[in-house]
Amino acid sequence: MIQVEGLSKIYRVAEKQPGLAGTLRHFIRRRTRDVMAVQDVSFRIEPGEMVGFLGANGAGKTTTLKMLCGLIHPSAGEVQVAGFSPQRRQAEFLRRITLVMGQKQQLLWDLPPMDSLRVNAAVYGIPDGVARRRICELADLLELGEELARPVRKLSLGQRMKAELLAALLHEPQVLFLDEPTLGLDVNAQARVRTFLADYNRRTGATLLLTSHYMADITALCPRVLLIHQGRLFHDGPLEALADQLAPEREVRLELEAPIEPGALAGLGRLEQIEGCEVRLLVPRDQLTAVVAQLLERFPVRDLDVTDPPIEELIGGLFRKGRV
Repeated sequence: MIQVEGLSKIYRVAEKQPGLAGTLRHFIRRRTRDVMAVQDVSFRIEPGEMVGFLGANGAGKTTTLKMLCGLIHPSAGEVQVAGFSPQRRQAEFLRRITLVMGQKQQLLWDLPPMDSLRVNAAVYGIPDGVARRRICELADLLELGEELARPVRKLSLGQRMKAELLAALLHEPQVLFLDEPTLGLDVNAQARVRTFLADYNRRTGATLLLTSHYMADITALCPRVLLIHQGRLFHDGPLEALADQLAPEREVRLELEAPIEPGALAGLGRLEQIEGCEVRLLVPRDQLTAVVAQLLERFPVRDLDVTDPPIEELIGGLFRKGRV
């Protein structure tokens, strides 16, 4: 569904010194420099896949999405989306994609969402009966009712975002480009949007490419992730495998009935801390089941907890290093 080969984007920006003198010099003799926003990015996404696209601010995520939508022409490389070249902006291509940006809106501020939805239906040539049916179906899934009849400016941020999603999906696109779709939403609203997107993918088989700074969005929706740093793609693979690679051990916390000597835990992982009845071990993932069974058999365990390092910390470390 999406094929990207050697995609690059270079911006030429002007360099101007501050003040009046700098302005005059800039007017007479302009100096520019090239900024590499995206560099030699390649990946493929199959129909129906839900893929997370992660990177720090300024890494090149939004620039890449805009090139995939045809809003920006690439400086180099080849892009195919649903069999079309995005930069040509053909009408049939535009009917098959949608772009949702959490910091942008397409709904008219002073009109109810329903009016904007009718305009969208007319733009895409959707018959009135079909448009009404789709609006009702999507509104039910998004838990939107009377909000569609109230001016957009009177809706909460969560209600506006759900109405934006409805407007973006009215023409039943095959490919969804989602750039921070839960930006600024509260925890409950984020969960509802994630549930809706997962259900929409199951019902329609649509392909999703999602960027988000909320790792809960990625872990809930995207089995596969692309990681980008300073315009370069440095990882493409399953999120679970990446977490296993970055954190090969799991943490086991024990609360025992009585204190024990550290030597009693030999061969049961790496002892990180022992203080009274509290014990903390790091155990390789492939040995976890056997070690837990031995702990329960050999010691009077009052409580046992097994945890993973937070995925946010693991991914954040990758962004700082720019490599796996």
